[in-house]
This record gives sequence, C-alpha cells and structure tokens, in this order.
Amino acid sequence: MTGAYIPHLVVGAVIVDDLATPTRVLAARRTHPATLAGMWEFPGGKVERDESPHQALIREIREELGVAIEVGTELSHPDGTWPISDAYALRLYFATVTAGTLTPIDSHDELRWLSPRDLHTVNWLPSDANAIAALRIQLFKAINTR
Repeated sequence: MTGAYIPHLVVGAVIVDDLATPTRVLAARRTHPATLAGMWEFPGGKVERDESPHQALIREIREELGVAIEVGTELSHPDGTWPISDAYALRLYFATVTAGTLTPIDSHDELRWLSPRDLHTVNWLPSDANAIAALRIQLFKAINTR
C-alpha cells in the first residue's frame, strides 16, 4: 500500500516593516532560473529534512538577503499551503528584520518595499501572486487599526 504523495515544503518570508502594525512589504526580484528571472517573490526556499519551517526560513533569508529575521504568524491558505506545483507547496510567514542590512546576495538582483496599494505593481511568481489578495487584506486591517 502506498501513501499519498506529499509535496516538498517551501517557505517564504513576507518581510514587513513591523510585525504588529505592518505598512509595507518587501518584494525580491529573482535572477534565476531563467524561467523565473525578472519575476518577484517573497524570498525563502526549501525546508531541509532536519529543519522546521521557521528554521528553514531564518537560514534562507540569511543566505539570500544577509539579514537576521524574527518570524511571526503564518499567512495561511484555506487549504493549509499555497500551491506551487505538484512537487512543491508553499507556506508564507510574516517576518521582520532584526539585524543586518537587506542585500540581494545570490538569487535576487533588486529589492523593493511595497505598500498594500502597490502590491499589484510587480510581476509576482504565480504561487506568490495567489497570496496577494489575502496579504492586502491583512495589511489594510493592520493600517486601519493604527
């Protein structure tokens, strides 16, 4: 008897200016692979076998952007994960920079802070684009409670 196929987990950081009352979010433009180059994403990467999603996100952001982060709550999908493909599923977590200067190191060539109204101004990866409506709602709620 074979079990159900479980996609490989990928984590992404929705880096915001403030976890309690975020007003803007960081977008990162990919440089590779060629099929994704020039598209924007929430930075992150694959969860390794011996890591929790939080540990993987902290490691990936340190490697990709050269900063330390605090991981906050998850931007949840109604089904649990944001679909990427049959092989990969995405979990997104709010995060904020706690040390260092944001620098695109390897996978990205540009970083951009976006307000909730500007989230549509970049060409998001399809998996990340699926989360934009939910993210916009969260950001507007936070701004309106200020």
